Amino acid sequence: MQKGLRPFLKNAPRNSGAVEMTPKERAEKSAAAMWAQDAASQWVGMDLTAVDEGQAVLELTVESHHCNGHGICHGGVTFMLADSAFAFACNSRNNATVAQHNVISYVAPGRLGDRLVARATEQSLTGRSGIYDVTVTNQNGEKLAEFRGFSRAIGGTLFDEP
Repeated sequence: MQKGLRPFLKNAPRNSGAVEMTPKERAEKSAAAMWAQDAASQWVGMDLTAVDEGQAVLELTVESHHCNGHGICHGGVTFMLADSAFAFACNSRNNATVAQHNVISYVAPGRLGDRLVARATEQSLTGRSGIYDVTVTNQNGEKLAEFRGFSRAIGGTLFDEP
């Protein structure tokens, strides 16, 4: 199995056209298609652990190469994890969607060995524009960062649907 890809995504539904996909099935198939092309998230060591319509959870264990000169998780790594969770959430409907604007507030540092968890949740979807909130916590549930992402659908799909 490809590292970082949970079994439910590796075996994402393959619609024969006979039955319409559920929103969760569509989200899983969209995530599998994205993950197959997402070298950046895989390279940094992320795991995609859950996905549903408008939602995604990604995780990352902080290793030494993720730490900055203060010996804590680099803010860019935390941002990247939150941004990737945002990306999987906003692409969960099989509509190609990109970030338009993002902002993050750090409230506590991640530390070497921490398991960071980024939970993205859709707050609004109107036309081609969406708003998503991502909370990053550690393995103890302590909040490390709050991220808000603004998305824009650009046309196209991640996979062909009948």
